Amino acid sequence: MSTILRKLPPSEATGLRTGARHSLAEVYRPADLVVLGLGVMIGAGIFSIAGEQAATTAGPGVILSFMIAGIACMLACFCYAELSSTMPTSGSAYTFTYVIFGEVWAWIIGWALILELQLAAALVARAWGAIAVGAIGNFGIRVPNAELVQDLLVLAILVLLTGIVALGARVGLRALWIMVSAKLLAIGAVIVVGLPHIDPANFGDFVAPPKTLSTPPATVLESVIGEGQAFGWFGIFAAASAIAFAYVGFDVVATSAEETVNPREAVPKGMIRSLVIATVIYIAVGLVMVGMVPYTKISATAPLASAFQAAGLGWMAHVIDAGAVLGLTTVILVLIVGQTRVLFSMARDGLIPRGLAKVSRRYHTPSRVTLVIGLIAIVLAEFVPVVPLRELVVMGTLFAFAFVAAGVIVMRRRIPDLERGFRVPLAPLLPALSLVATLWLMVNLRLLTWAWFALWMAFGLLVYLVYGRRNSLLARPHTEPVIRPVHGGRHRR
Repeated sequence: MSTILRKLPPSEATGLRTGARHSLAEVYRPADLVVLGLGVMIGAGIFSIAGEQAATTAGPGVILSFMIAGIACMLACFCYAELSSTMPTSGSAYTFTYVIFGEVWAWIIGWALILELQLAAALVARAWGAIAVGAIGNFGIRVPNAELVQDLLVLAILVLLTGIVALGARVGLRALWIMVSAKLLAIGAVIVVGLPHIDPANFGDFVAPPKTLSTPPATVLESVIGEGQAFGWFGIFAAASAIAFAYVGFDVVATSAEETVNPREAVPKGMIRSLVIATVIYIAVGLVMVGMVPYTKISATAPLASAFQAAGLGWMAHVIDAGAVLGLTTVILVLIVGQTRVLFSMARDGLIPRGLAKVSRRYHTPSRVTLVIGLIAIVLAEFVPVVPLRELVVMGTLFAFAFVAAGVIVMRRRIPDLERGFRVPLAPLLPALSLVATLWLMVNLRLLTWAWFALWMAFGLLVYLVYGRRNSLLARPHTEPVIRPVHGGRHRR
């Protein structure tokens, strides 16, 4: 038991053991981290999720759902900010857990992050292909064999973005700035054009009359209370869990810490600022969506486009298509970056094959693990029905959120003297509230999601016991030389 609970010393987490802090080039500045966060948090969902949840779950109260989800994620963001400012490494929640709770728990969180980021990349790529095909059709171009075209587009975008990430953070950063700027222009157009067409009567009193669902209970919470409900306050809180999917991604900013100038201050600011901006943008688009059309008449399949069509502004569908395609492109790009950095850290610690931690001499990036991640994403997107597994992405994220919130409380007691560039205010109250909010979001997920997640984690634990426990760098004798990256990342003993 003491073996699997061994902890990584804080000094080694920041690079004294492996030279980690200097193995990746420092390319990110505070503004870059904000763009990184917006790149992953604002995707095609900004044009659809408000309408979907308003039509099926929350009514006009979906605006409150956005606020609730935003507050819950901000509490988690504060916790990430403190731990990132204390341990600015690529491993994010995985490394935090390694230092605070021990190796087996670190592996479990790393395994959850693999599920979150890898599945999300494949899922978003699949959605990107569908939206791209739809956008082509909206221009009046007939697409023969649309399914085959979608498959080819998915393959093309994953190959392209994997290549960009493998070529270096600077290349990806330049592309990210251009695409994020363009999609923010599209979102701005949606808000500005839609505002004059808002009818305050469509908001009502925000809380639509509750409705008992005839379908069997699906979520953990519904199983406890014995029935499913929509609308009313129950629907507002239930929609918040679905909307949390939109905010997933600010935690990816923490994985860029090793590549950030002055990370102890820059990473917390980048995460918090990007989440605040994303929340404001989501609420603004949600107000336009709900204000233009009564929630009872919203199209759940294309809510925003149909709203503009009803207002005689059908041309806005092309703006929405462009924003959606750009939005999902940046999401895929940042997810690949985040997944690369997490696996890079796990490989560097020996929990997965160390060869994956090799840094390219030419590009100064972990190119080998990037190519592996891109290949897996292609296989998942092309051959696995990933769309029904969407909630697993949220589950993996929330699971990490819970450990990070608990980690702040434990670290304040066990290691109070560590240097911190940011401190969660009102601790331990806010971290405790973050933990409660995270658990609330989790119980609003389906029982089937919990079952699949449990199977994934059980398989992961088996992998750790067979491979990771024996190959961990902490399992090596103290007299054995450690691996240090030299000359752009090559390793030597």
